[in-house]
Amino acid sequence: MRFLTKATLAVAASGLALSATGVLAQDYSWQPDRPINIIVPWGAGGSTDQVTRVTAPILADQLGTEIVVVNQPGASGAVGTQEVLNAPKDGYTWTANAIANNATYTVTGLVPDTNIDDWNIYLSVANVPVVSVPADSEFEDFGALLEAFQSENGSAITVGTAGVTSSGGMAIAGIGHEGDFEYRMITYDGGGPAAIATAGGEAMVTTQLAVEQAELIRGGRLRPLAVLSDQPLTLEGVDPIPPITEWMPDFPLAPDYFGIFIPQGVPDEVVETVNQIWEEHVATSESLMTYAETNGAVFAPSYGEEARELAMPVVIMEACAAEGRGLQVNDPETIGIDCEAGAEM
Repeated sequence: MRFLTKATLAVAASGLALSATGVLAQDYSWQPDRPINIIVPWGAGGSTDQVTRVTAPILADQLGTEIVVVNQPGASGAVGTQEVLNAPKDGYTWTANAIANNATYTVTGLVPDTNIDDWNIYLSVANVPVVSVPADSEFEDFGALLEAFQSENGSAITVGTAGVTSSGGMAIAGIGHEGDFEYRMITYDGGGPAAIATAGGEAMVTTQLAVEQAELIRGGRLRPLAVLSDQPLTLEGVDPIPPITEWMPDFPLAPDYFGIFIPQGVPDEVVETVNQIWEEHVATSESLMTYAETNGAVFAPSYGEEARELAMPVVIMEACAAEGRGLQVNDPETIGIDCEAGAEM
């Protein structure tokens, strides 16, 4: 039997830490001494919850500590987001979301006085909404659904989403605006529950993200009609889903990025450490890449200024769309966006 001396143990302990999953962590500038909470401000099973639960173990392995994913839904993600903003800036409370939500909550009035620069941004994937109906729906393609929306009884068509400012909520708002029709939204605690409810017939349509619908589509419970893209969506085991531009050629589009966000004001070593882990381990993660490829997402890790630059097109689009659709409570200029110029000021 081999024994380790006290000196050997001391050297090992100084350079490595054992994570909850049994992987030895590197000697980063920040060594957390207790579990980290990631508050997902949506229900379990949705797009944010899914990708966070793929990414959290990568971070936990490197940091040598447990990362606890906590679902705290409410007010289209605003409740959990505000909880993180109110928490001590010690590096132990993070959030996860679509960056367009965190950046525009002030415009919709859900979280006062916050913007994209309140967060250290770590993006993992880009997601796309898909317009789907239950498998037994009368609507065989998006053209037929669009015609029904635009008919005299179109406002009676129910759409299941995770809320007004969720990806699905903003998707149907955009389709309704471009198609000049009304609809009736039914909201749930997350995109997963909204997709499941639609598959069960509680709603006639859902516009939630592909990753929230993938298994239901593969299982034949949802029929996808169109993806909010200018290219078909290839989803493993399913015929390509046609782009919405086949019916709405001028539909405004921008990649919808998701990730983990750490509030500004935490110690510098927290940010330095997560930056390093994101670059060396998240950006090369086979598990995250497989998740994206399997569920119709785009593998797109980035952090820092690069992530901010990638995020701004969808942030500008969503902020200005809220203004154009009558969803704004505060002018986008409040968060530095000039919608007339179509750019960040």
